Amino acid sequence: MIVTKAACIGGGVIGAGWVARLLLAGVDVDVFDPSPEAERVVGEVLANAERAITRLVDAPLPQRGNLRFAASLEEAVSGAGLVQESVPERLDLKHRVLQAIDVAAPADAIIGSSTSGLLPSDLQQGMTHPERLVVAHPYNPVYLLPLVELVGGQQTSAETITRATEIYLHLGMKPVIIKREIEAFVGDRLLEALWREALWLVNDDIASVTDIDDVIRYSFGLRWAQMGLFQTYRIAGGEAGMRHFLHQFGPALEWNWTKLMDVPDLNEALIDRIASQSDDQAEGRGIRELERIRDDNLVAITRALAAQQGGAGWGAGALLRQHEQALRDGAARHADPADLLTLTSGNVPEEWIDYNGHMTEHRYLEVFGYTTDALLEEIGVNADYVASGRSYYTVETHIMHLGQAIAGDSYVTTTQILSADDKRLQVFHSILNRETQELLATAEQMLLHVDSNAAKATPAPEAIMRRVTELARTHSALPRPDSVGRHVGQRRS
Repeated sequence: MIVTKAACIGGGVIGAGWVARLLLAGVDVDVFDPSPEAERVVGEVLANAERAITRLVDAPLPQRGNLRFAASLEEAVSGAGLVQESVPERLDLKHRVLQAIDVAAPADAIIGSSTSGLLPSDLQQGMTHPERLVVAHPYNPVYLLPLVELVGGQQTSAETITRATEIYLHLGMKPVIIKREIEAFVGDRLLEALWREALWLVNDDIASVTDIDDVIRYSFGLRWAQMGLFQTYRIAGGEAGMRHFLHQFGPALEWNWTKLMDVPDLNEALIDRIASQSDDQAEGRGIRELERIRDDNLVAITRALAAQQGGAGWGAGALLRQHEQALRDGAARHADPADLLTLTSGNVPEEWIDYNGHMTEHRYLEVFGYTTDALLEEIGVNADYVASGRSYYTVETHIMHLGQAIAGDSYVTTTQILSADDKRLQVFHSILNRETQELLATAEQMLLHVDSNAAKATPAPEAIMRRVTELARTHSALPRPDSVGRHVGQRRS
């Protein structure tokens, strides 16, 4: 299910994150928040989100949705397909807001609550249509972290869970449906356990807040980022796996290590100690600067995970790859045979940048590879065709570097078929800055149609040749690029 308009009720840290994720997914958003600071906070969070997303996503982003601040809740929810409630965690306030949303929102709108711990069955009390309420609990920053916990209450319909799942998937998120409602759901219960123990360690003067954060971020935090908890422990069990791990370390659970059933007295002395250490840890950085540092780190980690498994990605990186492909599939492809083919576009990610601050050489070849793949799909050489043992192999490439690209630049590629016969396909690709149309690089390539089982070039079948011949015939009327047939070092005309 795709929504074109959403309403965000509440524009604080979480609400502003939802606004940014929705807008950058191409959804129009109306916001209602009575705070006089709401527009400033949302604007600053949105600026950070745009900065981060263009570094994270290597795919054409949809046109940004329209943002409007409504004068009332009723005005905001009018015409919305999704209403995301993110007001403070007070049950009486949630009741008033959700009941007002229920009265004013369209009958088919999904109502998602960002609550981090209140039971959906409690939230549904007093609603006329409680079946359309679902807890949709995200993690900060909402625009970068993809998880959303979906929790239905006693009156939530199965259709609501299904539709909500489709909506959040379309936003590039990872919905996890919690089987039964429970206070704080899953993620916050795990965090609460760690948080309680951390408070005791500071209270007992065993470690400072910086020490504890360093222990997490230099060790198991890195493992958790890509494998979570149980798979990490499976590996810790060695060749014998999880069963061995549980037998070996299970008895330790009976030792009196933790104080999870107790909480230190959060008196002013302990609060002052934690706050003072936290101030020292920040080293004078403001909240927006810390958010940008956090975002840059999350982008780098996710992009690194996206490069695993031969580029298919792992964990959050695999989800990013899937989302990028969905964006590419949804982007308009210009495939008029009477004109240059425009088949791929994207944004230059941070890891493509070299020590000079520009896109490094081998990334241009990577983009040309994406473009060739898109061309092959256009002529019918898809995954099923390749699985049959036939494909086109690139046997020669000549690249010219003509311009410079930096992180976050949007690019687009064009393709011209120069010549073709039953075995050979000669193409000319160009990479342009999508905003300025500056020519950044060109590549002339020769491809051979091969039978990989026979390990030799073979004639392409009639269906493929029909499309190739059509493109080659019409492209022959286009101007022939000056650099076709160039050799390395030849002067440009």
